[in-house]
Amino acid sequence: MAVAEAADRLKPLAGIRVLCVESFGAGPYGSMALADLGAEVIKLENPAEGGDGARKVGPHLLGAGDSQYFQTWNQHKKSVALDLKSEDGRAAFRRLVATADALTDNLRGDQPERLGLTYAQLAPINPRLVCLHISAYGRDNARKARPGYDYLMQAEAGLMALTGEPDGPPERIGVSMIDYMTGMTGTVGLLACLLRAKTTGQGCDVDVALFDVALHQLGYAGLWYLNQGDVARRQRRSGHLSMAPVQTFPTADGWIYVMCMTDKFWRALAEGVGHAEWTRDARFAASRARFANRAALSDLLDAVFKTRPTAEWIALLGGSLPVAPVYGLDRALDSDHVRAVGMIGQVDHRARPGLRVLHSPLKIDGKRPKPGVGPALGQHDAEILKGG
Repeated sequence: MAVAEAADRLKPLAGIRVLCVESFGAGPYGSMALADLGAEVIKLENPAEGGDGARKVGPHLLGAGDSQYFQTWNQHKKSVALDLKSEDGRAAFRRLVATADALTDNLRGDQPERLGLTYAQLAPINPRLVCLHISAYGRDNARKARPGYDYLMQAEAGLMALTGEPDGPPERIGVSMIDYMTGMTGTVGLLACLLRAKTTGQGCDVDVALFDVALHQLGYAGLWYLNQGDVARRQRRSGHLSMAPVQTFPTADGWIYVMCMTDKFWRALAEGVGHAEWTRDARFAASRARFANRAALSDLLDAVFKTRPTAEWIALLGGSLPVAPVYGLDRALDSDHVRAVGMIGQVDHRARPGLRVLHSPLKIDGKRPKPGVGPALGQHDAEILKGG
């Protein structure tokens, strides 16, 4: 296969133009997935506000108007400096809309209509346009004008109440997972409607709210409450809500996470640690019994796991049951496996040649899309606006 052909296969969205009115995490994370796959993603940034607010977030800045925080979610994109509230900016925006396949925003729910970003307002210019709106609470309820961020959603949707130790305070997930999930959920909806627009010529609005996505992440715990009145609680050692042993265990030099989700894996664990007789113990013979007697089982396994370092346990058990070391961020990124699967790459940023970045988790024909550099504010004005 020729080099050019191979590169094209990694860009299945080549030829798709997406305009983005976005900032910080949720919108940029989703649109970066589109850019990684070859779409032309154009950030429309207000120069009077310094563009995307993520450009100013430290502590690791990359000169004026850029940061490693911004680069995290804006690889492969283009930037046009445009004030959507000015007459000239609106005129330029309308010209761009006529050339676009999609428009995304992650504003407060009352802002898209106020700024003229909805399908009803833009269909006269481009009837095949798909408009994705990411907001905190949606555009069709009493909270539409309220601002909101990831951590607030984790708090109100019950996720913090499920995270942390039972006798400790509620805790948030360590990263902005709701932002990322909302961005990707919206992107799935956008792509689905783009496929339809390609065949019908009919665009539409797509809406996704941070709160709705956060609530959806309750999964089976949500169904348990809705149908049984069963209110799930925080579990000791990040344990599973109904199965054991599924939790962390201390080793001689750190921690290990064990997931015996089936009887087969439980037997493999007991045999692997040299205590096959536990499988014949009535307290641990069946899944429900193991959960009911989890404290006693944890005490037994604690004593065993503390006798060897984590690496030895992984080597001994890794081939027969699901186990993983519990790493800090530094060891996680420096691990041999991360290096082997190629999840870290480099880009030549204008202020930091050799800037290390995370690769896309997607592979196409066994290859990951190459990482790219996020744009400077207004870097592509001349190319995109063309003096118009």
